[in-house]
Amino acid sequence: MANEMQEYLRTHLFGTPQLKPDEKRVFLGNFRERVAMAVTVGQLRTPKAESVIKTVLTRYPQYRIYLNGRMGKTLINRYMRLAVELDYPFTILAQMGVRVQREVTDHDFGLVIASPDGKIKRPVVL
Repeated sequence: MANEMQEYLRTHLFGTPQLKPDEKRVFLGNFRERVAMAVTVGQLRTPKAESVIKTVLTRYPQYRIYLNGRMGKTLINRYMRLAVELDYPFTILAQMGVRVQREVTDHDFGLVIASPDGKIKRPVVL
């Protein structure tokens, strides 16, 4: 009875325990083994980024794009437009409710291409 009460209190005070929450936060809600390609915000701003990502998306149509919703609207619109043009599924994640609100840096991931349902055998390396 006491163990059940402690478990009930722990779940309602701290929320349901999650598996690897820091890893999922870094890769925009995905586990590392499901990520085919992760691109930082700084890399997304380079001129060649869009053409490289377009090549990857046409080669791997079974994956999904995850966009960091906290980066600039210009970048979000550019890659959202690319996803719509290629009829590629995408999700924009804002990760609201995080205790520490900080600005997105060039080193944070801005775009992640990942498998929505399973482990990736061979990630895309640039």
